Amino acid sequence: MNADLDKAYWLGLAISVVLPVLVGLVTKHVTHAGVKAVLLLALSTLNGFLVELANPGPNYDFGTAVVLSLVAFAVGVLSHFGLWKPTGVSDKAQTALGGGASVRSV
Repeated sequence: MNADLDKAYWLGLAISVVLPVLVGLVTKHVTHAGVKAVLLLALSTLNGFLVELANPGPNYDFGTAVVLSLVAFAVGVLSHFGLWKPTGVSDKAQTALGGGASVRSV
């Protein structure tokens, strides 16, 4: 069995890794974590449905779009907590566009 993914799927996966940084760019440090999570979920859903639309397959499959959305959200959450937050990229992204000063506990 050979797994062969089209370029649209790989592009969607790469975008889902970067989505948490995008959420950080458009939110402030004081924005509630739940709001950020809902925004990430909305962007992941959009990503999943657009990837399925861009897929050069014979027809549009709603079930595949839902699965792609869930995978994009999971990858986004994992990349936020596993890559972007520990390296400080999330903090810098929120500060970049006037997101306010970083709030750090002592």
